[in-house]
Amino acid sequence: MPVRHEFTGRHLLLTYSGCDPAVLCDPARLLDALRQAVAASGATLVESVSHEFTPAGFTAVLLLSESHASIHTFPEHSACFVDLFTCGVTCDHERFAEELQVALRPTTVERRLIQRDHPSSE
Repeated sequence: MPVRHEFTGRHLLLTYSGCDPAVLCDPARLLDALRQAVAASGATLVESVSHEFTPAGFTAVLLLSESHASIHTFPEHSACFVDLFTCGVTCDHERFAEELQVALRPTTVERRLIQRDHPSSE
């Protein structure tokens, strides 16, 4: 019989405004900050892909064993969007957000946590 897992997840949506422009314009630093935040959450990094835009902007998506994390920067607005979606309940979304907030130094943080699940059927 196959192993049954609880069908549940949490999706954290963050909007950071008034971020440190030096960080938003440094793709290596951004990717490092995102990786550190993923590690702090307890999630497992599988692979990452990123892209730098001209004249400015950066997008990275980290594939996690638990699902994914992403960042999309808008240096011209000193802002970025960040998502963390994880299946299950073991990852610490608060630690993820705290790590990124330290790295990006936003003046304003908008956050939304969405619980996603489906009643299990027998």
